[in-house]
Amino acid sequence: MRLGITFASRSCKRRLMLFKSGFAHSQKCCRGKPVKVTCLVDNASLRGSRLWAEHGLSFLIETDAGQILFDAGQSGNVLSHNLAVMGITLANLDAIVLSHGHYDHTGGLREVLDRTRKVRLIAHPAVFEERFSRDGEKARSIGMPFSRNWLANMAHLELVTQPLEVLPSVWTTGEIYERPEPEGRSARHVIRDGEYWTPDPYRDDMALVLSTSIGLVVLCGCCHAGLLNSLEHVRRTFIGEVFAIVGGTHLETADHAHLARVIHILKELGSPRLYLNHCTGERAFVALSTAFGDAVLPCPAGTLLHFS
Repeated sequence: MRLGITFASRSCKRRLMLFKSGFAHSQKCCRGKPVKVTCLVDNASLRGSRLWAEHGLSFLIETDAGQILFDAGQSGNVLSHNLAVMGITLANLDAIVLSHGHYDHTGGLREVLDRTRKVRLIAHPAVFEERFSRDGEKARSIGMPFSRNWLANMAHLELVTQPLEVLPSVWTTGEIYERPEPEGRSARHVIRDGEYWTPDPYRDDMALVLSTSIGLVVLCGCCHAGLLNSLEHVRRTFIGEVFAIVGGTHLETADHAHLARVIHILKELGSPRLYLNHCTGERAFVALSTAFGDAVLPCPAGTLLHFS
């Protein structure tokens, strides 16, 4: 069982322009590409389906130019099971993009890479940094479970900080440098700094931007950089209105004042459609649903979104 939601609009000509380091790089886009987004792994699965759930996230993005896997879930077992149930193979996968290095977004990489030819694997250079969840004196590793050398042998590793076009009309945001708004942060997330523990800076956090004929679709992994910071980065970097935000927004620790500001900014952006999952949090989902009604929907494993 899969839930399908389709959006369609008349084709339009648009020019996508990216501003990097003081110079302009532009790419002509005759029209936004039709895109299909499938949630393969999430904390929840479609009710009544045979799909499994786990704390993790993975999406498959399909256009007429190819396929991209965005994150790989926590375990290969759940990803493999859900692929089989949905009748999806990854034999023709073109690229893998990692939103960041946490285990619940990278743990299924071995299963993916065993199924595919040697594909591009795109991530931020800090994706291999050791990360921990600290509770008192105990620290548990929550970072990438695979070494850089192993991944470089299994895939064509591309470590980049700037926005990158993965396939026509599908871009990474690159590193989200400016973060004046609250980040999607956990007080327990730390890294080692010599003899000391310091808060994880989440430098590797990034999202995908899909340019479609009905607007930009922002596909989020965890938004550790902060949802509002991520959206402002997209606004500064890409031409086009945000039509939809899909994925994990890490609002589970947001207080009332921050949620109110998120709602205010989203209204300024034209109230984009929200398909939320993973680390968004129940309280945030209720607040956003109250503010935006039917424009807010959950996005469990098995959800299909068509933007064309």
